[in-house]
Amino acid sequence: MKGFKGGIYKRFLKRAMDFILSLIAIIVLSPILLIVAILVRVKLGSPVLFKQERPGLNENIFMMYKFRTMSDERDENGELLHDSVRLTKLGRLLRSTSLDELPELFNIIKGDMSIIGPRPLLVQYLPLYSKHQKRRHEVRPGLSGLAQVSGRNAISWENKFNLDVNYVNNVSFINDWKIIFSTIKKVFVREGINSETAATMEPFKGSKKERLEL
Repeated sequence: MKGFKGGIYKRFLKRAMDFILSLIAIIVLSPILLIVAILVRVKLGSPVLFKQERPGLNENIFMMYKFRTMSDERDENGELLHDSVRLTKLGRLLRSTSLDELPELFNIIKGDMSIIGPRPLLVQYLPLYSKHQKRRHEVRPGLSGLAQVSGRNAISWENKFNLDVNYVNNVSFINDWKIIFSTIKKVFVREGINSETAATMEPFKGSKKERLEL
């Protein structure tokens, strides 16, 4: 019965809940969306939105939207400076409060994403995943997920992917709402925003076990 209910929720009810909740969130948070957009435009210039291709359900590529948090500062060779230099004070505030993620609500409306699921990562990581890690793409990527409420950027890639697959194996209405409430708590506490050694998260280079076998 538990598996049946989980299957019904995953196949039919989860998408309906995503659409309704994200639509309500966009309406309620529209003043905040407008204020953040104006601040980004004034402090960082145009474009206000950061757009990047990300792999979604079944590794299908979609365009993800976020508020811009970095400047376009470059070195004498025209190369972009390191993230830690380009990440502005406003950008740090937006990331620490997760306000930069709000435009992803429109991705949820479109059906590219879900409220809860594994975070959509970079397209160039796709060839680096093990068979086990690839299972994170069996569901829509999420605005938040089990890995985010369990440490976000402060935990290792290996742990993050294990949590992603754990979520895929246990999708349910109850689990999603537990993660939603945990996410709200994390946002207010501002936990796990950055890794210990970088302004954001170190690039994924493939799992250690996979590299040893090559």
